[in-house]
Amino acid sequence: MSERRVYVDKQKPSIYKALGAAAIECRAQAVEAGITRATLELINVRASQINGCAFCLDLHTRLAVKEGVTAQQLGVLPAWRETEVFEPIDRAALEIAEAVTNVATDHLEDADYDRIRGQLNDDQLAVLVYAASIINAFNRLSILSQHPVTHREARD
Repeated sequence: MSERRVYVDKQKPSIYKALGAAAIECRAQAVEAGITRATLELINVRASQINGCAFCLDLHTRLAVKEGVTAQQLGVLPAWRETEVFEPIDRAALEIAEAVTNVATDHLEDADYDRIRGQLNDDQLAVLVYAASIINAFNRLSILSQHPVTHREARD
């Protein structure tokens, strides 16, 4: 029988707090760059889907809905390229999220990067890369800690 996993966020809270501060700063910079919280939550959900992080999926799906992401958008998110339900900035953000999340196996080609740069200014691109990198860090901490996800009653 194995011991309970170490919740690394609880074991070294100052490091976790610093990562949280980076997320807060990224959200502030996103506002300045004209990126909505809904777009950031799409990044968070998509990266968490790819990584299989149940804790972050539970959290960020709720936050996405709160920020106006529709049930349809969440439902088709794994196949977002095949739909017309996302704005151009969201599509660019999702492409960045997938590139950052899959960086070990799938690099963003120069032509794709150039296309994204044509849709975003440099500040927006930088913020979106940071947002995707930060959620990937949170995913890894939650997955390795096996943060629990329990049933929650639906609220009307």
